[in-house]
Amino acid sequence: MSSPTPPTVTALIVVDEQIDFCEDGALAVPGGNAVCERTAAYLEAMWSSYKLVVATRDWHEDPGDHFSATPDFVNSWPPHCVAGTPGAELHPAIKRVLVEGLIDAVAVKGASSAAYSAFEAEGVWGDSLGQLLQHDGVTELHVVGLASDYCVKATVLDGLAAGYDVVVLADLTAGVTDAGAAAAMEEMMAAGARVRVGMSVGA
Repeated sequence: MSSPTPPTVTALIVVDEQIDFCEDGALAVPGGNAVCERTAAYLEAMWSSYKLVVATRDWHEDPGDHFSATPDFVNSWPPHCVAGTPGAELHPAIKRVLVEGLIDAVAVKGASSAAYSAFEAEGVWGDSLGQLLQHDGVTELHVVGLASDYCVKATVLDGLAAGYDVVVLADLTAGVTDAGAAAAMEEMMAAGARVRVGMSVGA
């Protein structure tokens, strides 16, 4: 007689939905504001579906050659999400759901180096994302945020490598470029991620 399948325990990872990654920010992602608004609405409707919700923030203090006056927009970038500046703050819609108690933890990354993946982030008590997930027995990750061709992709690939089932909620992401976003989706699916569309509230 086979053992029963253990229940799926799902966490939502909200990647870098910050002011500097939205329109008029230092490193704007086209459609960033809309993604943040849709993410907040999704959380308000679907929060009870998740065991854990974690938001990450880029929080750069001295990230070395990650910042450049002549960035190549691949490995080096204009200064963005500088610790303590308005651009490093969560988008107002994400702040709203944080105040509403719909986000369980906020973890920061990138203080002294480039950091793309949420798995490089730590919470206020020094807990890594991996430790937070393990504590709650999470088996599946839903990933949303900015940008799909960089930090979202890195988070998804690290999640898969760590043994999680990973789902990208495509309507709640946006890429630096359309071509980059499309290529990232292909890469994530090739690595084993599932991609769901039509997850926006009202879609």
